[in-house]
Amino acid sequence: MTVAFIDLAAQQARLRENLDAAISQVLDQGQYIMGPQVRLLEKQLAEFCGARHCLTCANGTDALQLALMALGIKAGDAVFVPSFTFAATAEVVPFLNATPVFVDCLPDTFNMDPESLKRAIIQAKSVGLRPACVIPVDLFGLPAGYDALLAIAHENDMKLIGDSAQGFGGIYKGKTTGSIADITTTSFFPAKPLGCYGDGGALFTDDEELARLIDSYRVHGKGTHKYYNERIGMNSRLDTLQAAILIEKLAVYGDEIEKRQAVASRYNAGLSNRFETPYVPDGLKSVWAQYTLKTASSAERETLQQRAKDAGIPTVIYYPVPLHMQNAYNAFPVDPTGLAVSEDLAQRVISLPMHPYLEPETQERIVAAVAG
Repeated sequence: MTVAFIDLAAQQARLRENLDAAISQVLDQGQYIMGPQVRLLEKQLAEFCGARHCLTCANGTDALQLALMALGIKAGDAVFVPSFTFAATAEVVPFLNATPVFVDCLPDTFNMDPESLKRAIIQAKSVGLRPACVIPVDLFGLPAGYDALLAIAHENDMKLIGDSAQGFGGIYKGKTTGSIADITTTSFFPAKPLGCYGDGGALFTDDEELARLIDSYRVHGKGTHKYYNERIGMNSRLDTLQAAILIEKLAVYGDEIEKRQAVASRYNAGLSNRFETPYVPDGLKSVWAQYTLKTASSAERETLQQRAKDAGIPTVIYYPVPLHMQNAYNAFPVDPTGLAVSEDLAQRVISLPMHPYLEPETQERIVAAVAG
């Protein structure tokens, strides 16, 4: 019997009656774009994380691009991004004619390395770029090390965008992601901890002017009304149906985050004596978008993956090739000492099934297969 890597069906069964009612209400109202559910969701999301402003958009990649547009990122600017992450974090930078500069990650949390960032800033200046922005990622659901990264950003007159596509709802020293960075972005892709049934994204900020700019940019650069454009924008709005679905999912999201803690704890108990299990620093709380082990070698990972496959257990490698080693990005600047940790992790990490509805008996089967 095959195990689900992410069991959206179990969540849907829990919420189906409410989801059907929410979808029917949207159909009855007939306001399919920017309907009242969109505004309600934005209000609830802002309250959930403690941000003053939340603005939804079409997807998580657009959220990153809108953030950069609101900050005025342009040609000649350096935007510092981790190499060990999904491509969306980096790909939005060249769209605005700016330059992504790749930074290494820490070997324990897998999040951006502050010392590597410092070296990358020096490198960017040496090739004539202006350090403008840093985008740490809350990788696999764990908040990045914001204290150190914000200090470096502010010392260099840079803004910080928190890419919380995988980590919305995580806790960093008493603050929820969404209320920490100058702008935070997230994704509602279905597989994310808080996901809809299509594409969707959101941005969070406490800055009134940034919120106003984001609101304009997401609707064709609108001004005082829809047919007056103050600036060149884009079309990136969240569908009302997706907002209605997310309202129902947000209602149980806090409970699901706690259930994810229990799933992670069971994995830790069963696997920590066999593999390097995820590290969560004191004062931080992950939402466990992924549960990622680190094997001793690539060969051990291959053996583990085959063993799991034979037992009907799905595994995924996030991420097999760091961005700075890929054709699309290998010409951009990097930390001058190299990105050894990113390259090493790509050879050794492997992620196991993770969702709030993973039953203990199923986990026992997973642990037995993985541990061998």
